[in-house]
Amino acid sequence: MVGLGNPGPDYAAHRHNVGQMALAVLADDLSAKFVSHKAGAQVASGFVSPGGPKLLLAAPHSYMNLSGKSTAGLLKFFSLGSDRLIVLHDELDIAFDDLRVKFGGGHGGHNGLRDIIAATGTNEFARVRIGIGRPPGRLDSADFVLSPFTRAERDALPNVLVDAADATRLIATDGVLAAQQKFNTKA
Repeated sequence: MVGLGNPGPDYAAHRHNVGQMALAVLADDLSAKFVSHKAGAQVASGFVSPGGPKLLLAAPHSYMNLSGKSTAGLLKFFSLGSDRLIVLHDELDIAFDDLRVKFGGGHGGHNGLRDIIAATGTNEFARVRIGIGRPPGRLDSADFVLSPFTRAERDALPNVLVDAADATRLIATDGVLAAQQKFNTKA
């Protein structure tokens, strides 16, 4: 699993970092601790349950738009195919407080996904698309993703992050289809 975001405390609470925020929630659930890896990422691992699958979690040290090199490096280092890759990322085209699970497809204008697709040579991987909504008024998308959440969004954010972590875990244990059936439909 790769959680996308930008490095450093200046970006930590921004919308663009919601993938890394959800990854941190999953790491806490697994009692996994991040350590620096030579592929240019913070890496943690943990088991979903005793005897269950082991999950490898990674947060690239690079900026969002350069996430591909470390992602490809980690896949190579751990001898994993792209079919085992799950990318958690922010999504402008999904309303805040919602998420969608997807396998394959294009980058949809998301530069982090674009770089991962270019570096790995494939778009055949799972994605947990965490909705951040569209910018209000005429605010530029780039400025919007690099801004902090509103107070109301911050209040709802913990539930969104838990859902994203749960969707990621479900993909790993039961597959993309099971996660789509649970998380791609509103109750």
